[in-house]
Amino acid sequence: VQLQASGGGLVQAGGSLRLSCVASPGTKFSISAVTWYRQAPGKQRELVATLTRSATTNYADSVKGRFTISRNNAKNTVLLQMDSLEPEDTAVYYCNLVTPSPWPGDYWGQGTQVTVSS
Repeated sequence: VQLQASGGGLVQAGGSLRLSCVASPGTKFSISAVTWYRQAPGKQRELVATLTRSATTNYADSVKGRFTISRNNAKNTVLLQMDSLEPEDTAVYYCNLVTPSPWPGDYWGQGTQVTVSS
């Protein structure tokens, strides 16, 4: 399984970006949980948003109301719409996919840099 993340960039505070993560063909994507994490310089990696196979979502308190996670199972794609960006959102963003039994797996994308200027 390979995950390809894209969509990062430089944006001013208050702006928007949309991150995309595409899983390789053959992935058990539709039955997997998908998550976006981020890691800022000098900080630990933290969960940003999760979307389960049953469409349950969970967001970090710091992004609630500003970020939206969604998925397109037909395209093996998970999106993260980020609005009202703040300098504190600056980090490398990683997508993660966890497949359930009987095909257990934990897969990571390569990361995409998001930089928000004040």
